[in-house]
Amino acid sequence: MSSLKKNSKAAAKAERDRSPEPGARCSVAVMGVSGYAGMELARLLLRHPALAGTPPLFLGRAEGTPEPLARVHPQLMDNNGTGFGPGGLSIQPFSWELLRSRGIEVLVLATPHEQSREWVPQALEHGLRVIDLSGAWRLTGASNRAVYKFSDEGSAVATAVQAKAVYGMPELHRDEIRSADLIANPGCYATSIILALKPLVAAGWIDLDRGIVADSKSGVSGAGKAATAKTHFMHAADNLSAYGLFSHRHTGELLEQLDLNAEQIVFTPHLLPIPRGILSTIYIGFTDPHQPSDVEALYRRFFAQSPLVRVFPAAQLPQIQYSVNTNYCDIGFHLADDGRRCVIVSCLDNLLKGAAGQAVQNLNLMCGFKETDGLI
Repeated sequence: MSSLKKNSKAAAKAERDRSPEPGARCSVAVMGVSGYAGMELARLLLRHPALAGTPPLFLGRAEGTPEPLARVHPQLMDNNGTGFGPGGLSIQPFSWELLRSRGIEVLVLATPHEQSREWVPQALEHGLRVIDLSGAWRLTGASNRAVYKFSDEGSAVATAVQAKAVYGMPELHRDEIRSADLIANPGCYATSIILALKPLVAAGWIDLDRGIVADSKSGVSGAGKAATAKTHFMHAADNLSAYGLFSHRHTGELLEQLDLNAEQIVFTPHLLPIPRGILSTIYIGFTDPHQPSDVEALYRRFFAQSPLVRVFPAAQLPQIQYSVNTNYCDIGFHLADDGRRCVIVSCLDNLLKGAAGQAVQNLNLMCGFKETDGLI
């Protein structure tokens, strides 16, 4: 890379690290808009107050042809039947030249992890900032990444890119997200569990020798849009099934973000026969007895600056119906009479706070917008 290019990239990074000007703007492109999370990204961004008049560029396969967004997602159709904006918006064939000509600053990838592993290094080389919704860059430890079986594992390029990645959970990494070039958007299950446990782990209250049990249930949309034998109606309806025991890809996120080892937590995901939503029931023991008011106060202090986490009063538990179709993570708990045994319940919408909503939350921080813009 030439010294001129290095200097220009360094100057651009220094500029965006400064406090944002009032009325900050940002040009955004979304790749992978055809899926469930992609649809939610489109919906949120098209209504985003800071993007009014400058809608995102929606991208499809490079070998494809332009296709009306409203044809792929009729729920985004306007009252003229054309889609948003004059004449509607189209999903355009992907090209780096198109991104350059449109002045795109942030590329949001709602793509499979294999595609993200290929495209993120190229996007960074083109001077773009990236928010990746896949698991491609979430994990810093090679042993945790092994579950993905990445073909480029250990390469110089992958190692350099991984070093740039910031885990995109604003409640934990808000300051780093603001200046990051690459945001690895968290997994949906992981978000519900990490947010529920982090205040207690950070305070050193949990008896880790007794272990943590995280029992999580997700709606079928968490498996993606492509139908499989286990997600089509005949299998999922009127059923409840466990899967991915001791091997789920989100487990590494729990270990890394909570600073745990594999012997200290058991995470079991389940497929719930509803379209969307996650409920995680988490069982812990405290090293010392606490009062319910102590636990509630700890959560409220930890999330005092986190507008998209709602802490419920002691013994009042959240439900999926309260958080579905919102961008909140709801957390409640119930403490046994002995003050040591505690059950935490954490709920969120897997497509919003667990995916697209969290991506927009990260975008807001990267672009200098209000963190909740377009989300509440």
